[in-house]
Amino acid sequence: MLKQLLNIIFLLCICALTGTAQEFNCKITLRHDKIAGVDPKVFSGMEKALNDFVNSHKWTTDEFAPTEKIDCNIMINLIGNNVNGDVDAYSATMSIQATRPVYNTTYTSPLINYIDKDISFHYSQFNTLNFDDNSVSGTDPLASNITAVLAYYCYLTLGLDYDSFAPNGGTNFFKKAQNVVNNAPDGKGITGWKAVESTHNRYWIVDQILNNRFGDVRNYWYQLHRECLDSMYAKPVEARTRILVNLRKLFTVSRENPNSIIIQFFFNAKTDEIQHILSQAPKQERGQYITMLTAMDVPNAPKYNAMR
Repeated sequence: MLKQLLNIIFLLCICALTGTAQEFNCKITLRHDKIAGVDPKVFSGMEKALNDFVNSHKWTTDEFAPTEKIDCNIMINLIGNNVNGDVDAYSATMSIQATRPVYNTTYTSPLINYIDKDISFHYSQFNTLNFDDNSVSGTDPLASNITAVLAYYCYLTLGLDYDSFAPNGGTNFFKKAQNVVNNAPDGKGITGWKAVESTHNRYWIVDQILNNRFGDVRNYWYQLHRECLDSMYAKPVEARTRILVNLRKLFTVSRENPNSIIIQFFFNAKTDEIQHILSQAPKQERGQYITMLTAMDVPNAPKYNAMR
């Protein structure tokens, strides 16, 4: 009887631990070498607070086992302070990378690889970072901006992850990201949220992801991951061929929507992966795909052309 009771307690503990497991295994690194005259303890406290915020917040209603957590790395580079005369307000850039495991392999496929250059926020030592979907801007817009930005990219990454496992599986998370955009902090020095500020910012990324006009980008995203990469171990030639042939879907979207951020956003993450897959195709078959890739992914055109 005692042994059975101990087993039950053990199972309940395991279930409790699993139930509280959050969605991200995220490492946030803070660079502050350009900031002078600030106690280094402020930055160590800030880095810990940011890591705790992303890794401890419950972003979904789903339960994630520890092995199911999404691996991501965020590097925040502080490039200035004294924003709007506030010595505790910083301007920064943020680099976000996240990956997804590929079935039956040790390979991880990139979900996002993006640099956001429009970051500004207020942080005081020992600040508690909070986020509420129903009150994104909070009571202090500049202080709330850092949690809004992180929440936006957490939802965006979740959407990309879920989309890679089921057709349009990430829609709810993309809508949550869009909700952050629509209710984002607004104030002097805060940028990156409004359509009128740029054609390549947070507003347009999620707007285009959810726009049916760009639906084939999401279709290709699912096919690339679930139908091709996840079956690469069993049918490598077939999977590789489908990845390349289906590039036509992206090419059509790109041709009909020149300079759209969603195409650039896709290739920021996938250029190296696509190049590797292309390198495995017979040389005589590469030309048609290289023509499409150089038109879509212009910054990397020389790399593709070198593969002819």
